[in-house]
Amino acid sequence: MASNKLTVGDLLSFPALQLSVKAGSAGLDRSVSWAHASELADPTPWLLGAEVIMTAGLAVPRTAAGQRAYVERLDDAGVSALALSAQLHMPPLHDAFFQAAEERGFPVLEVPLAVPFIAVAQEVAAAAQEDARHRLGAQLQVFGALRWLVAEDLDTPTLLRRLEGLSGYDVYLCTPQGHPLLPGIPVPDPAVLPASTDAPPTIPGGFVLPVPAPGGPAGFLVAYERQGAQPAGLAVVQHIATVAALRLAMLRNERETLRREGAETLAELLQEALDPEVARRRLARHAIEGDTVLLVVRDTTDEALLCCLQDQPHLLLTRGEDRYVLGPSELAEAVGELSAGAAGVSRTFQPGAALKVAQREALWAVAKAVELGCAVVRYGDDSTGRWLPDDPAALTALVEYVLGAVLRYDETHDSQLLVSVRTWMERDRRTETAAAALHIHPNTLAYRLRRFGALADRDLTSTGALAEVWLAIQAAGALGLTD
Repeated sequence: MASNKLTVGDLLSFPALQLSVKAGSAGLDRSVSWAHASELADPTPWLLGAEVIMTAGLAVPRTAAGQRAYVERLDDAGVSALALSAQLHMPPLHDAFFQAAEERGFPVLEVPLAVPFIAVAQEVAAAAQEDARHRLGAQLQVFGALRWLVAEDLDTPTLLRRLEGLSGYDVYLCTPQGHPLLPGIPVPDPAVLPASTDAPPTIPGGFVLPVPAPGGPAGFLVAYERQGAQPAGLAVVQHIATVAALRLAMLRNERETLRREGAETLAELLQEALDPEVARRRLARHAIEGDTVLLVVRDTTDEALLCCLQDQPHLLLTRGEDRYVLGPSELAEAVGELSAGAAGVSRTFQPGAALKVAQREALWAVAKAVELGCAVVRYGDDSTGRWLPDDPAALTALVEYVLGAVLRYDETHDSQLLVSVRTWMERDRRTETAAAALHIHPNTLAYRLRRFGALADRDLTSTGALAEVWLAIQAAGALGLTD
């Protein structure tokens, strides 16, 4: 504590108060901010810490266990000392009462009957005037933090360091779950977080307060008194929590603006509506430079995806059930941490390049991921896919040349010839295994294979025909023509 701070020991030196120590003399260096009379069995919900509680004895329990609990309760709430009026309504004090005070270094004082409680309160109030001026000055300077936010454009850690210097507290911030709330600000020990936002703000050595936000608190601010500093009190800590809430709102607004801009940019890139140089400048604004990939993610939610991408530069665009994500190649590892969903990843390319090929690769890879039940599939990992041409026009021509008649027949007759042949080839042409996977009789599958061969004009017993059909099926998948 700062040397100009009033302590319990200082009160003992005031001749007019005639105070004496009954127990807990090890805590005489505890600071005192106020003195208040209370006959409540539990006054702690209304305390801020560093108070001297004065009682005529009505509040003191009669049992040994109750008296011990009473002392422990006051000490846990940060009370500086307990002042007991001699005689009056004081019950017999048990050994457990004094033992608890000694164990905790919690001063128990005796006030002579001739000294009214108001005299103690006046002495403390007079001594606290200097501290009150300091607290008011700190409050006014914390208000100045709003000007810093606008005029100096401080980053979050620098802003909080300034507030710590003004307030005399070390500040910690976290979400209700104990995760970081603002970048660069340490999180507190989860054990100090309250179970409810209505809990008393006082904790041993400081305060814990909710950080306000629309819809409910965004998290908690924990402030501990810093050794050698002069703490400015609860009001200043409340103002710091408000500044933290404002900073959080500003960062969220900035992120949302960047997210919308990113979605618009990605939509224009997919439509090839941006000049490459303009595209590179826009991507650089989102810290996307160097090797870049395009991902298509399915069977997940925006919330889950944003959670795993929050520390990575990226653009995100939702199209139907697909989420398109563009960013550095490390995104694939981050998306792989999703508890549900499947993702396809294109090959790397340089920012500003046309996305037609990357889109085709990502769509092919995500279809493969869904088919195989994998979290992530990268285009090119499959040995067949690497032999396909990059040009979508060439892929379309291959599909039409080999599978055109089959696709039209399936569409017209609502049949499954292409799916049946693909399943059969994926299972190394084992008819019974493929039939079981399709939930049909082997004879039915044999008929479908013959019908496919006739429509495609390909003999499926020929190695050359098999290779051609297999590549055409992969091309159809890359174009999104098959499930």
